[in-house]
Amino acid sequence: MRTVICEEPGRLVVAERPMPVAEPGEVLIRVKRVGVCGTDLHIFTGNQPYLAYPRVMGHELAGIVESAPANARVKAGDQVYVMPYLSCGKCIACRAGKTNCCTNIQVLGVHADGGMVEYLAVPHEFVFEASGVTLDQTAMIEFLAIGAHAVARAEVRPDQRVLVVGAGPIGMAALIFAKLRGAQVYVLDGRADRLSVCAGRLDADGVVALDTSGEAADASQLAELTNGEFFDVVFDATGNIKAMERGLEFVAHGGKYVLVSIVKDRISFSDPEFHKRETTLLASRNATAADFQTVLEAMRAGKIPTDVLKTHVLQLHDLPATFGKLLDPGAGVIKAMVEC
Repeated sequence: MRTVICEEPGRLVVAERPMPVAEPGEVLIRVKRVGVCGTDLHIFTGNQPYLAYPRVMGHELAGIVESAPANARVKAGDQVYVMPYLSCGKCIACRAGKTNCCTNIQVLGVHADGGMVEYLAVPHEFVFEASGVTLDQTAMIEFLAIGAHAVARAEVRPDQRVLVVGAGPIGMAALIFAKLRGAQVYVLDGRADRLSVCAGRLDADGVVALDTSGEAADASQLAELTNGEFFDVVFDATGNIKAMERGLEFVAHGGKYVLVSIVKDRISFSDPEFHKRETTLLASRNATAADFQTVLEAMRAGKIPTDVLKTHVLQLHDLPATFGKLLDPGAGVIKAMVEC
């Protein structure tokens, strides 16, 4: 079967590998769509902290079941999504229901080879039926679930003021699910095109352009929008260490700061500022099965504008030539979809 391998940063190759044979307890899936994630771009550029090369990328997956064991929740012919965080089910996190941060986690496309292939065999516990939505929508469930998980983790409530820093796909997902909870949501980003999407298509209550001049005009605008009180919840979805360190400044007294993005380095901020706010600091990693279901139900109800989010289409066999173009900010990429 055709397989796309990232052999080293900046280099993808198409290779033929044997079609997988499903082991007992595994579902064999014909992969139909793979969403391109920021993680994939980080792998391609060499900035993913949990990875060794070579690696088959891809963890935002939609497909059709070829075969399934009798005890699986799916059957041959079903349209499915894959929960790509293969958890052990036994560790302290799994026993507490936090499979998203399992101590032995194997994330498809990161710790183990992923879905940029024609066929994939996955333990049946991680494969879920996805009727009532399109294949493209099915492949979007995973990244949207990360935003849904962050919003649930922050316990966002109606009428709270929320700031999303970073208007990439994960930030947009946080915006969508915070709005669905009735929050007032504002977005800070340096790209005018993405701010336009957030304001015009995703119903953000306000958008602010990042000030790179050093004069902190953006902070002044955020203060003005909130009568100087700033935000009950701030989500960082930038993957930028300076932004992560600065974001604490925008948290209201008594508020929560949620780090959805990850960087290789240490991060730091002023302890007096942290303490005087009695800030709640939260990491948000991956998502749970419940978060995936939250997304699927919202999709089925027509509450997620997936047509806005999908901006580019690539073909599996062309990825070595086309993948690098997704790094160009001028391309206007939100979510690229690989057709297999």
